[in-house]
Amino acid sequence: MKSDVKHQTTSESIDPLKDKQLATEHIDVLSEEQQQELIEKYDTEANMRKIAGIMKWVIFIGLLAFSLFQLYTAIFGQFTAYIQRSIHLGFGLTFVFLLFPSRKKGRKDTIPFYDYILAIVAAVTGAYWTINYDRLVTSLGTITQMDFIVGLIVILLVLEAARRSVGLPIAIIAVLFLAYAIYGQYMPDIFAHRGQSLDQLVNLMYYSTDGILGTPISVSATYIFAFLLFGAFLVKTGVGEYFNDLAIAVAGKLIGGPAKVAIFSSALQGTISGSSVANVVTSGAYTIPLMKKLGYKKDFAGAVEAASSTGGQIMPPIMGAAAFLMVEFIGRGITYWDIAKAAIIPAILYFAGIWIMTHFEAKRLGLRGLTDDEMPDRKMIWKKLYLLIPIALIVVIMMFGVPVIHSALYGIIACIIVGFFNKDVKFGIREIIDALVDGARTALSVAAATACAGIIVGVVVKTGLGLSLANSLVDLAGGRIFLTLFFVMIASLILGMGAPTTANYVITSTIAAPAIIALLAPDVSQALVPITVVLAAHFFVFYFGIIADITPPVALAAFAASGISGGDPIKTGVHSAKLAIAAFIIPYMIVYSPSLLMIDVTFWEVAWLVITAMLGMIAIGAGVIGYWYRPINLLERLIIIAAGLAMVYPESLSDIIGLVVFGIMFFIQLATKNKGNKPDRLGTATN
Repeated sequence: MKSDVKHQTTSESIDPLKDKQLATEHIDVLSEEQQQELIEKYDTEANMRKIAGIMKWVIFIGLLAFSLFQLYTAIFGQFTAYIQRSIHLGFGLTFVFLLFPSRKKGRKDTIPFYDYILAIVAAVTGAYWTINYDRLVTSLGTITQMDFIVGLIVILLVLEAARRSVGLPIAIIAVLFLAYAIYGQYMPDIFAHRGQSLDQLVNLMYYSTDGILGTPISVSATYIFAFLLFGAFLVKTGVGEYFNDLAIAVAGKLIGGPAKVAIFSSALQGTISGSSVANVVTSGAYTIPLMKKLGYKKDFAGAVEAASSTGGQIMPPIMGAAAFLMVEFIGRGITYWDIAKAAIIPAILYFAGIWIMTHFEAKRLGLRGLTDDEMPDRKMIWKKLYLLIPIALIVVIMMFGVPVIHSALYGIIACIIVGFFNKDVKFGIREIIDALVDGARTALSVAAATACAGIIVGVVVKTGLGLSLANSLVDLAGGRIFLTLFFVMIASLILGMGAPTTANYVITSTIAAPAIIALLAPDVSQALVPITVVLAAHFFVFYFGIIADITPPVALAAFAASGISGGDPIKTGVHSAKLAIAAFIIPYMIVYSPSLLMIDVTFWEVAWLVITAMLGMIAIGAGVIGYWYRPINLLERLIIIAAGLAMVYPESLSDIIGLVVFGIMFFIQLATKNKGNKPDRLGTATN
């Protein structure tokens, strides 16, 4: 989730083949220090200070108190909205200023005096709602001069905290929205509104639940924090490390095994990590050098890991915390399980697409899998399947309607029990306390991001900007569905550049999703729009916001992967986007055929859709790579890609045409598979 338990997963990672022939000393594996440096370079949220001395323990105790407060309210019930959210925000802002330097390359071994001042101010303003609660809730929207000053300070603190812990893009967007709120009367007619005074704006932002203390931070203060703790406990029990072992046991011996290990491991890591960059470094520190050793080119090896790790954000059940936000944003009785279930088929198709293309690339290059001597002891790996019990438990109990926050608590308890049984890791009271602190630490950037996103949401709600943007996009596209979707895709890719999962979903769902809803359900009130339309719109913008991480020119996950592979960042990004082609197709499929989301459909409808889409991905993958059972010439590639797109397009006639062409090309490939095949460079069978 943006639950990014990334700092812990990196430090806990080990080489799963340490006792085998292909051990780490035989390949160039990054050290833990190098991994952390790489994460900090490309992931703003990991760029924290390392404080020693008494302040180290002050921060440790403060973060522990943050977690204990959240656990208390999760178990015994939350305080009123204003108190719960403002305390959560106060904790978050205070420790952002203590732990995140004002400059990315600033000193990380000391806290300057001005950050102490900012931290104290953040703590005081965070407590302001609690101290003045009775007066503020009975003031009927009227604020005093002191209220105004405190609210203005909070807005500035949120912007600075988001800049430090999340990145400059989201802070800039929020500032532009604030300016739009104030100077709306000077905007072009389609975007014009009467404008807000500074008093009105401060009142909206900190003294209502439509701004900073709105829905985004409400989700952060409840569901997201609970799952951050769950992710931290998973790491302490050794699950993150086990994912790598399990991936090697399942995929290591297959053709081009290391690449498939990267895909499988990254999909699993996505259940506990909400950071594409952290996922790249954690898994890629081992898989990328191994892919290079067995014959993959460095740009392609980095791209496999980047595309796979980015897919972790769309992998149920966590989905980078976006699932929790979707529940709140969509409403209408949608449950968390509805969102997770709807994401299953798109996620399968996404990872299948990457798997298929890496398979064809491995066959094209004649690459092998790992040998028996290079494989870990698979019997020992299968014996440790119990480590997956906490994740399985959460999924099962949510299927039966257990509230999300309680599911996370049960998952934490399961982690503690499992941790005591795993003899390969040290687990005791100290590790439980460390997990509580680690969970709170990873929550800091989420609190800042959601508070800043609340500014954007507040302006959109107050000014009606979402509807104005939606209408303008639809008008620009001339009311045509495909063009509207294309423009929304471009907007989502731009808005998602450099923003973490939670923030980019809030931004794209607020600004871009209404355009799709306005097009598919014109002249229909919000409450009457079919739920499939709303879900399809939200999934569309969510997917494109996420894959901005691998779409040049700002492809942070690809850049991090190139830092491990030694490849060219842009080339790695281009290869990543090519491997993740499914992510550019699936959102369109969802809009044109919402049955992919498994809402109000029969089993046979879903089965037909998945089968044809999967065959379509095989055809597209072969065409893009230029290899199937043998090398494919340009004309064959174009025909195969066209057949694949026809099968992917959710319409019966196109499916039939695509299947016929696919079948013809398949038999041609089989009949001529020995034509043009080169000897395997590693002396093993290519096909």
